[in-house]
Amino acid sequence: MSKTLQIQQVKSSIGYKTKAKATLAALGLKKMNQIVEHKDCKEIRGMIKTIPYLLKVIEL
Repeated sequence: MSKTLQIQQVKSSIGYKTKAKATLAALGLKKMNQIVEHKDCKEIRGMIKTIPYLLKVIEL
């Protein structure tokens, strides 16, 4: 059974670079305090690592 991650956007993307906004979109986050679930894999971990200042991550 693989682990899952709950990812929540805790800060607005306004004022940040286009790459940060694109990463949020790739994760499926569209608005503040929205929570999405993803499987724990190296691709998702890499996306989280690029914008940790915008996200809150909970491991399940």
